[in-house]
Amino acid sequence: MGIVPLAKALELAQEYDLDLVEVAANARPPVCKLMDYGKFKYESAMKAREARKNQAHTVIKEMKLRPKIDPHDYDTKKGHVVRFLKQGDKVKITIMFRGREQSRPELGYRLLQRLAEDVQDLGFVESNPKQDGRNMIMVLGPHKKKTEAMAEARQAQEARKAEAKAHPGRSQNAADADGVVDDQSVVVDAEAPAEASAEA
Repeated sequence: MGIVPLAKALELAQEYDLDLVEVAANARPPVCKLMDYGKFKYESAMKAREARKNQAHTVIKEMKLRPKIDPHDYDTKKGHVVRFLKQGDKVKITIMFRGREQSRPELGYRLLQRLAEDVQDLGFVESNPKQDGRNMIMVLGPHKKKTEAMAEARQAQEARKAEAKAHPGRSQNAADADGVVDDQSVVVDAEAPAEASAEA
C-alpha cells in the first residue's frame, strides 16, 4: 500500500472493519498491517495447542522390586513395565536390598537380567545394572518413540469411540477393559504388606 499517514491508515482500517496492527515498530517509518486481530490471536493459539498436542516429553517411570520376589508379584510388576514401555516411557528398575541381602548383589543382578530378557521385544537396557548403596538400578528404554506410542494410543481410543457409537448398548466398563491407559507414574511395592504381616 506504501507510506500513508497514520490518520489515513486508521480510516482505511475502519472502512474495511479491520484492526491496524504495528508489526515492525523499529523500522523507519514503522510498518503496520491491516488484519482481524482477534482471528489472528485465535489461529496462533490453535497452532500452539496443536504443536503441544504432538509434543512428547520423556517420562521416567520407576518400578521397585526385592531380590527374593514372589513369582506372582514378579509377573505383576513385569506387566507394569510392559505397559510403561508400550506407552513409550523409560523405566527405572530399582532392586532394594535389606540386611544380609546386601552381601548377595548377584541375586539382584540376575533378577534385572531376567526382566530385561522378558521385555526385550518392547525395550532395551539403556543403563546397565549398577549398585547404588543399598539399591541396584537399571534403566530400560522403549524401542518405540513416545510420539509413535501416543499416536497409536490416540488411534486405539478413536477406534473404541467408533465401536461405542456402533454398539450403543455396550457398557463403558467393557470399553475400559479394552485397555485405556493412564499417564500416571506408578511405584509399586507389592511385597511391603506381605512382609509387614509376616513380622506381626
